[in-house]
Amino acid sequence: MRSLFSSLAITALIACSSGPNGVAAQTVDADTVFEVEEVAVFSEPWALAPLPDGRLLVTEKAGRMLLWSEGGEPLEIAGIPQVAYGGQGGLGDVVLHPGYAENGLVYFSYAEPVRDELRGAVVARGRLLLDGEPRLENVEIIWRQSPRIVSPGHFGHRIAFGPDGLLYISSGERMQQDPAQDLSNTLGTVVRLNDDGTTPEDNPFAGRGGVTTQIWSYGHRNPLGLAFAPDGRLWELEHGPAGGDELNLIEAGANYGWPTVSNGGNYDGRPIPGHDTRPEFRAPVISWTPVLAPGNMAFYSGAMFADWEGDILISGLRTDGIVRVDVEGDTAREAARYDLGQRIRAVMPGVDGAIWALGDQRDESRGVLFRLTPAS
Repeated sequence: MRSLFSSLAITALIACSSGPNGVAAQTVDADTVFEVEEVAVFSEPWALAPLPDGRLLVTEKAGRMLLWSEGGEPLEIAGIPQVAYGGQGGLGDVVLHPGYAENGLVYFSYAEPVRDELRGAVVARGRLLLDGEPRLENVEIIWRQSPRIVSPGHFGHRIAFGPDGLLYISSGERMQQDPAQDLSNTLGTVVRLNDDGTTPEDNPFAGRGGVTTQIWSYGHRNPLGLAFAPDGRLWELEHGPAGGDELNLIEAGANYGWPTVSNGGNYDGRPIPGHDTRPEFRAPVISWTPVLAPGNMAFYSGAMFADWEGDILISGLRTDGIVRVDVEGDTAREAARYDLGQRIRAVMPGVDGAIWALGDQRDESRGVLFRLTPAS
């Protein structure tokens, strides 16, 4: 099903978005016109990864990974371990190894069941075989969130490979707050690993031993966006509490302040000191109140929307669409919002430059896979 979409018809859902100086940074792009095509429907989809041949890997929260091909029915990929499905837990992110063309390795994250309701995020990898029935072989867990606790949410577990070939994983603070300031665990952190799960010797806390050696940055809440810019720098996007969603430029060893500071407040109305009160913590490049409730983020690269090269695309659960952010070096501003009429869990540019968007199946929103191309 195809339809035309123009940002001229966008409902004005512009929130108060600002950088640490508090200056509003928002515009509406009234010229871009999309053609929106609904190509498939999934059950609670969470993430997608384009394969080099244009097919897609799609994860479903309840524990299925699927191979989608143009004009065909999605095929389930065998070899996915049992996941702890419920709350915010389940099968999560999926990315290809930088050397996928040679080694066929696929990395994926999920909430791992343990015992007595204990859960924790893990990242596993396996070799994808597409001859005959699609399957993953030699699946192995290469990282576990520490500690594993009883909590239904804030797993984070987004995955990104850096230009250094190393693996970066976002780890939520599991709704516990204080562990994000405790370097003896990996809750509320971004971790940096070799592609086999071992720890690089040049990590900022490598000399401290234990899981502390894995930490690249800390003081995060629920980081659901993780992506590298064309210049090689790492950006992270996280849910704030009642307000204060954050876009952060990540630096080695830096502390981003949660829960000591935030540009949002507690859900019970108690205030939290703002970032401007504690300059020792890294302030977000942009914060949003009201929130976006981001699903993920990706840097755009492709010929179809050439003017967007290097811009961030953010999937919005509260904004019912895609938010585009213009990035210039270490600064960023919100450029436009595109209302797709339902919650969007994930957005990703495809190998041909089209934009893929996954609907979040909840309430009136459906688990639809959309393809966005410029209108002819």
